Amino acid sequence: MKTFASIKNTSRTGMHAALLALILLSTLLAGCGSLPTIVPDMDTQSARSIEMKGGRGILSEQQTKAVLDKLKQQNGDSTLLDRHLAVEGAVTGSPLVTGNKVTLLIDGPATYASMTQAIQAARYHINMETYIMEDDEVGRQFSDMLIAMQKKGVQVNLMYDSVGALNTPRAFFQPMIDAGVKVLEFNPLNPTQVRKDWEVNQRDHRKLLVVDGKTAFVGGINISSVYSAGSFSKRKSRKRDADSKEVPWRDTQVRVDGPVALEFQKLFIDTWNKQRGPDLGEHNYFPKVAAAGGEIVRAIGSSPDDPYSVIYATFISAIHHAESSIYLTNAYFVPDPQLRDALKNAAKRGVDVRLVLPSTSDSSLVLYASRSFYQELLEAGIRIYERQDALLHSKTAIIDGVWSTVGSTNLDWRSFVFNQEINAVILSPQFGAQMKNMFDRDLGASKEITLKEWEQRPVSERMKEFGASVWARLL
Repeated sequence: MKTFASIKNTSRTGMHAALLALILLSTLLAGCGSLPTIVPDMDTQSARSIEMKGGRGILSEQQTKAVLDKLKQQNGDSTLLDRHLAVEGAVTGSPLVTGNKVTLLIDGPATYASMTQAIQAARYHINMETYIMEDDEVGRQFSDMLIAMQKKGVQVNLMYDSVGALNTPRAFFQPMIDAGVKVLEFNPLNPTQVRKDWEVNQRDHRKLLVVDGKTAFVGGINISSVYSAGSFSKRKSRKRDADSKEVPWRDTQVRVDGPVALEFQKLFIDTWNKQRGPDLGEHNYFPKVAAAGGEIVRAIGSSPDDPYSVIYATFISAIHHAESSIYLTNAYFVPDPQLRDALKNAAKRGVDVRLVLPSTSDSSLVLYASRSFYQELLEAGIRIYERQDALLHSKTAIIDGVWSTVGSTNLDWRSFVFNQEINAVILSPQFGAQMKNMFDRDLGASKEITLKEWEQRPVSERMKEFGASVWARLL
């Protein structure tokens, strides 16, 4: 769900309109932030010097080589994999971690079922971080589960964003607090409740669940009943109103079992501590975690407090080095000039660049800002598709069939400059094949936008695009 530009039901209340004005004003006063310049020659390391981590710590050079050799045996074109391993290893951030099992979860029902299983199997601690937690059927189900686990002696810690949960009554969280769940509101809008500097424009857009330090869920799915239906139903007639729960939401999550869950745990605890949340206590949040599979995963978190967005640097670097294909699916696509140039340059060197974007959105302003870039991208040979019969909220990418990412990060200024975001990067041809299959399913439910068709769109649409593009850096 889009930060600020489309807070649910924003247009229906004066309070939300006033909040949006306040946020835009604070953005203008604070400046729009900046993005780093990413050069194509960042891959100065070789695959032999990549630092890799397992369940028992940093792997030796010999152990790392054994892991990479096994991975290459599973991949027909080891050169591509070598290249992306080198690039990913050169971008600063958390370590590459081996020994993980990654499960791709498509839409809310599959995600909530897997999260429920993991929560109910917890023995020690549950850490949940979400942008939105609504007081609806799904929200109450999760609340009841978390309370039940806390009463069983499992320590539950919940962090939610103040803007994301603006429509959720504070009374909704009280039963959890009464049961012993530690609840933290990220950057409260009420300036009398802040625990650090009042930073109304900085929001926690992450969707993260870590159970016992060994299982993590990352993606775009909030805790809300809008995700109750799958998005590949054969029903053809649906309401197009983005506020209607009749419209299925198309989103993606990953479940990761294995040592990399500890890296996601670090990101959660770091944010909690920076927000000066209540003491988390001594609950062995970093246990020894055995290998659960053979996937290499990197946990990446970005924050406005960082010198620059590591997620942004990772995206640009991977696109710079793409050799055959770039397939992006994104809910809020408002690309900065460097990202647009990276995509256009990739298309010019023969890379198959395809974008699956929304045909409808919970933010018409973002939708038209996104479309303001279509002409430029189509002229460069980039193919654009709009997902039909569902509200696209997914944020995924698959490059060259070996580099994949799933997370909370939109390809827009807000995600890269103002938001707390979190992504998993998976280096695996097997997982890449699953991602490609998912991308193909979205293509099958999408309409391609051709340059000829786009040039014939009405003047009224062009005016909306121009008007929205003025606000592109603030959305």
